[in-house]
Amino acid sequence: MTAPHAFWLAGREATGEETFDVTNSWDGRLVGTVSVPTEAQVEEAVAAAYAVREEFAATPAHVRTAALDHVAKRLTERTEEIAQLISAENGKPIKWARGEVGRAVSVFRWAAEEARRFNAGDAQRLDTDAGGTGRLALTRRFPRGTVLGIAPFNFPLNLSAHKVAPAIAVGAPIILKPAPATPISSLVLGEILAETDLPAGSWSVLPVPNDRMPALVQDERLPVISFTGSGPVGWSILDSAPRKHVTLELGGNGAAVVLADWSSEEDLDWAAQRIATFSNYQGGQSCISVQRVIADASLYERLVPKVVAAVEAQVTGDPSDAATDVGPLVSEDAAKRVESWVDEAVEKGAALLTGGKRDGATYAPTVLADVPADVTIACEEVFGPVLTITKAEGEEAAFAAVNDSPYGLQAGVFTHDLQTAFRAHRALETGGVIIGDVPSYRADQMPYGGAKQSGVGREGVRYAMDDYTYERVLVLTGLAL
Repeated sequence: MTAPHAFWLAGREATGEETFDVTNSWDGRLVGTVSVPTEAQVEEAVAAAYAVREEFAATPAHVRTAALDHVAKRLTERTEEIAQLISAENGKPIKWARGEVGRAVSVFRWAAEEARRFNAGDAQRLDTDAGGTGRLALTRRFPRGTVLGIAPFNFPLNLSAHKVAPAIAVGAPIILKPAPATPISSLVLGEILAETDLPAGSWSVLPVPNDRMPALVQDERLPVISFTGSGPVGWSILDSAPRKHVTLELGGNGAAVVLADWSSEEDLDWAAQRIATFSNYQGGQSCISVQRVIADASLYERLVPKVVAAVEAQVTGDPSDAATDVGPLVSEDAAKRVESWVDEAVEKGAALLTGGKRDGATYAPTVLADVPADVTIACEEVFGPVLTITKAEGEEAAFAAVNDSPYGLQAGVFTHDLQTAFRAHRALETGGVIIGDVPSYRADQMPYGGAKQSGVGREGVRYAMDDYTYERVLVLTGLAL
């Protein structure tokens, strides 16, 4: 019998008194058994992080950049091993899992670059008024304190990287809590971090159950919380810790708008292929997957069959097969929820154009049209391989349809017109607007986050570094400026 995966307590391996199993949602096989920290061990990790916070903040930049560079290098060397692990514990097709490892490499590489530039300071003359004669202000950024990073199951490595790498870059200790469904890839990240010279106590990876998370959220020694996950959980964190600095990256209801000028056959083929791919990648379990297509009425009848054909061409099957585009959802319960939402929509009048079938944890790529506005799938994030398509009479109506949602993460607008692109940027109530493509595009160095119910704050390496720190001004007096 294989020994349980240890967790990482203040930079060292440790095991607790209990374990839990991680299983593959495709075939039910055991991926691994994980040791659970005791309450005393969690306390030890938090106390160590709190104790080391000043030392870590003062760590020379070369130490932090060397650690970040090392993680990027080792992730690259272990890409295939880690990708296979992500695919096994998450159900993600192997080609998408390999891409996730590559993105995590970029996150640590970008963090190393930003750490080299971080906190040089901004100088400001104060002698613009007589009272400031001989005075100079120097503004630098300092960590707010230890970060509690709470990662989701859908990108178990890369979204852990988005918590850990910025914290190391600014010298903020971090306690990482991975999702219970997919903790093993985060524990492998801990293996690599343990190879660095970061101070003991500056990081821990603790796979604690979700019912023990509130105690960490409430702990005053953890003044910064970075959470990616569901809206109800995220907002409850914010409500329960109003005096903490909280970043929430929550759900979406991603819309792809296809406007009238995107009208050639080549244009529509491209849009259909991108929509089909990114409504179904990761099994639709991405907060910026395409859930809604809003097509100009002038091209709706031409676009719909192209989208349906492209969706039907998506290969569904074993996530370990390189040819597979769409694997299972993270669990059978998740697939059953998606099934119930689609069934509700069809019962209330939606047209099922393709898909609509479940096999265990796998749900077939699905396209719905004529979806009533009051059904669940029209209002909430489906987090599954389901796409709705509707028509709009012109740009203004299309943009209004995008905004008619409680969510506002990202939107995609297919247009060739630069003025339209700028109007979309101004009009759409989202954290990001992608022109000429789907809302699912994300570069890990750009600011990423939402408006409305999609969260507060921003990820993206430099932007997370700003979130983890605050400005402190130093005024020098008596200078000959």
